[in-house]
This record gives sequence, structure tokens and C-alpha cells, in this order.
Amino acid sequence: MRAMKRIVMLISGRGSNMQAILRAAADEQWPAEFAAVISNSADAPGLVIAAEMGVPTRVVPSADYPDRASFDAALQQAIDDFAPDLVVLAGFMRILTDAFVLHYQGRMLNIHPSLLPSFVGMATHRQALQAGVRVHGATVHFVTPKLDHGPIVSQVAVPVLPDDSEQSLAARVLDSEHRLYPQAVRWFIEERLTIVDGQVRIQLPVDAVPPQALFSP
Repeated sequence: MRAMKRIVMLISGRGSNMQAILRAAADEQWPAEFAAVISNSADAPGLVIAAEMGVPTRVVPSADYPDRASFDAALQQAIDDFAPDLVVLAGFMRILTDAFVLHYQGRMLNIHPSLLPSFVGMATHRQALQAGVRVHGATVHFVTPKLDHGPIVSQVAVPVLPDDSEQSLAARVLDSEHRLYPQAVRWFIEERLTIVDGQVRIQLPVDAVPPQALFSP
């Protein structure tokens, strides 16, 4: 029997992906303990949601630290106090130092609102519209020092409609993220993910939907 996994989630704002993960974990009775939700902002609305859902919260204010390295060191200490098996970035709006990322190598996930390797960085929906692509989406990946380039766990495709604005496309992608991210976190918890030569291998039941087949209208 697999040991229960401990999870820490990092947020900066409303934490909608955090909430989707917590709901899925409760509904599906995951073998996981959500040890804490940590934010770099005391005003993050997601902290209230996490507390209401019974998860301990902590704030490590990024504004209190003179540089990225000192903040990351304090954040790492706060995370390690909870001894997590997995760190989940759920709308954490900070670029992390290489030392921090390497400390959690192979056990930190992020979701990015594009079909990586396309449209890294910010304003991904604007980039997609300006490029004229017909398909956009979201990607769950392991975090590495190179921004938005870690091994891909899963992706979901979202069609770009002729009358889409940044806001309408973003809303549809976010809705898809709320289904994609919990699935990927659950795979980690169930020890279905391994990284081989920089690529993720997923061990799924024979009747499961292949991750590359996910599509959201």
C-alpha cells in the first residue's frame, strides 16, 4: 500500500486551481494530505478559501525581502517545515531561483496557460491570438530552472474561436485547467509519473483516456 503523500500548494491570488485540486481530492478521496497553502501575499483571496476548506495557511511576504534569493530561502524553509512530497504551483506569480527549483526537482508541478513549448512567459492568450493559432490550451509540467520548459505531464487543447478576445479565451482555458491540473496531481500521488531522459512516462490503467487525447470545447 502506498504511503499518503503530503502536498504544499503555493498561490499569489485567488487560487482557483488550488480550489479545483482540493475539491477533486475530497470528491475522489485521494490518498493525500494537504499540509499547507502558502502565499507571498497576505491579501491573496485563496488563503481564505484554503482555510475554509480546512487547509493550514502561511504567508511569506515577498515584499519583506530585499531580493529574490533571500525570499526563496525563506519560502523554502516555510515549505520544508511541512515536509511535503509534492509542491504545487497554483497561480504563484514569482520567478523562482535555480537553487530553489533544484531543491524540489522532480517533486514540483506547475500549470502554464498554453500548449508548451509555444507561448512561454506572460500574456499567453494575447500571444496565441496574435499568432493566429487555431488551437490553444494548457500544460502541466515539472518545474526546472528554465522557465516554462520542464518535462510535460499532460496538456489540454482548447479551440480558438473567430470572435475570441483575450478574456473569453482565458476563461475557457482556465476552465480546462481546473480539470487538467487535479488529474496530473492525482497521477503524482498515485506514483504513476516517472521522468526518463527528460520526458514524463505515465503508467495508466488500460481503460484510461490517454493524456494526449484530452480536448476541451
